Amino acid sequence: MKNIDENAIFERIRQIRERFAGPRGKSKFAHSLDISPSTYNYYENNRIPPIDILLKMCEVADVDLYWLLRGRKTDKNSSSELNSPAGALNNRILCKIDGLLAENPNLAEPISAFIDLLCQKKGIEKQLSQPLPRLKIKAERPAWIPVLGRTAAGLVHFWDQQVLPEPKQAVTELDELVKKHIGKEIIGFADATISVDLQAKAIVDGLKKTKANLIQINANQSDEIVEFVQCEQIHQLFNDSFALRIDGDSMSPRINDGDIIIASPSVLAAQGQIGVVHIKNQIGVTCKLIRITQENVHLIPINEKYETQIVPKRDLLWALAVLCHISV
Repeated sequence: MKNIDENAIFERIRQIRERFAGPRGKSKFAHSLDISPSTYNYYENNRIPPIDILLKMCEVADVDLYWLLRGRKTDKNSSSELNSPAGALNNRILCKIDGLLAENPNLAEPISAFIDLLCQKKGIEKQLSQPLPRLKIKAERPAWIPVLGRTAAGLVHFWDQQVLPEPKQAVTELDELVKKHIGKEIIGFADATISVDLQAKAIVDGLKKTKANLIQINANQSDEIVEFVQCEQIHQLFNDSFALRIDGDSMSPRINDGDIIIASPSVLAAQGQIGVVHIKNQIGVTCKLIRITQENVHLIPINEKYETQIVPKRDLLWALAVLCHISV
C-alpha cells in the first residue's frame, strides 16, 4: 500500500485488540475474526491483513477503516476515542484496567477509590485556584486574632453548637471579644513563626516571610489569661479569622502539641486538606486531614501511631480549613 505507515497500522490493530479483548486477548480477538491466533499474531506485528480481515476488524471493534489505515477519520467533524494521541492513550489505560480487573476482580474497590482520590485532587486544585474572599476591615479593631481555646476543649460560648455563624456575625462577635480586652495590660509577648497549611495562592502570597506575635492579656479573673495572635497580613486576608491551640500530637510532625492554628468561617475544609472539624455528640473540635465519602467522614492523623477515625457523614456539623499554623 502506497504511503501507508505499516508500523502505525500494527499499533492501531493492537490498540483495537486491547480495547476489544484486553492486554492478553489475542486469542479471543483472533477467534472473533475467524482466524487462528498464530495468523492474527502476524497481523499485529509484521504483516498488514487483507482487506476482508481489515473490514472484519473494523466491524468487530466498531472503528473506522480510514482511521485504521491512516490514523484519522474520513469525517473531519466527527470524533473518536482512538482518533487522537490523547484518545489512544486513554484507551490503552482503560484496556490495562480491564485486563487487571479480569485477572484480579478484588482490585475493583481499590482502583475505584484511587480514581475517586484523583478526581478529588483535581477538584481541590480547581477550588484553590479561585480567589479567596476578602472581608472589609473595621478601622477601630487592631489586627488581633483571638485564641478561642484548645481543640480538645471546644470553642467559646458564642460559637453555635449546630450551625456555623455567617462570616459577618462571626466578625461582630470576634470584634466584641477583641474590644473587651483592648487597653488591658499585656503580660506576655512572644514572636511566632507562621507555616501555611492551605496552599491557596492568596494565602501563600499574602503570608510570605510574615511574622506573627502572641499576645497574652490578664482577664477579669486574676487566674485567667486571654491570648491573641497579632498578624496584620492574616487579618487583612480574613478579618473573621480565629485561632485554636492544638492539644495532642496526632498531627505531628506537621502541627505539634501547643501550636496555634488559624481558621475562618469563610473557608470550608477541602478534601485531603487539614481542617478543624466539629462532630455531633463529641466534646470540642478536632484537627485532622479530612476525606469525605458519600456516607462517611474520614479524620486522618498525620502521626502514624494514631488510627483514622471514621464517622457517619450525617454527624458532621461543620469543617473549616486550617489556613496556617503558628509555632511560638
